[in-house]
Amino acid sequence: MIRCITIDDEPLALIQLTGYIQKVPFLELVKACNSALEALDLLAREPVDLIFADINMPDLNGVDFVKSLVNRPIVIFTTAYTEYAIEGFRVNALDYLLKPFGYNEFLTAANKALHQYELQSKVQLPSTPSVQETPAEKESLNLFIKADYKMIRLDMNKIIYMESQNEYIRIFLEEQKPIMTLLSMKKLEERLPASLFMRVHRSYIVNLEKITAVANNRIIYGKDTYIPIGNQYKDKFNEYLEKHYLGKL
Repeated sequence: MIRCITIDDEPLALIQLTGYIQKVPFLELVKACNSALEALDLLAREPVDLIFADINMPDLNGVDFVKSLVNRPIVIFTTAYTEYAIEGFRVNALDYLLKPFGYNEFLTAANKALHQYELQSKVQLPSTPSVQETPAEKESLNLFIKADYKMIRLDMNKIIYMESQNEYIRIFLEEQKPIMTLLSMKKLEERLPASLFMRVHRSYIVNLEKITAVANNRIIYGKDTYIPIGNQYKDKFNEYLEKHYLGKL
């Protein structure tokens, strides 16, 4: 069981969260707190694995509350304000539920928490040092973008490639429809980890780990997706190939 608490200064929001938690068999509600200060007092006495926290609260907001925790549990923010999404991302929150959200959205976030909890709970051999991601490494695997009037959290490992279309970027993902967002290629390129992504054309950034093949100056994904390699990006991409090719180009 995942022991969790909820924090929200709105009584109706706490009632909704309590009802959702009771429907999930692997969640155990320790307490519904109406302020971050009450939660701090509880955490001093009770072990907790997961926190559902509102952000915009009096006295101590949700982001500052999470930053103050030494032993930080898994955190899922629940808020009505999209402008706080980036702040949530910076403190490595697992997910961000935008109010009003339904049970299906809550369950999706809860399942993410279960997966994270299982990863953290794996028993490691005493002789094997525990390798943990640094905050910077965790940030490099996730990204928030604005699309469909909300902030969407993307797992970078699921991105196949990105295509510029005038002032918009179309992001192609595994096992789901592409997402369109208003963004420049330059800004996107600056935020992506260079070890995983490379700009290969003025209109394309690709996930290097997802490449199926390279032929005729084009990158191939799957059976029928072809990405052109621009002349000004060719040398850099060839350097990448040389490092990973068993032979000579």
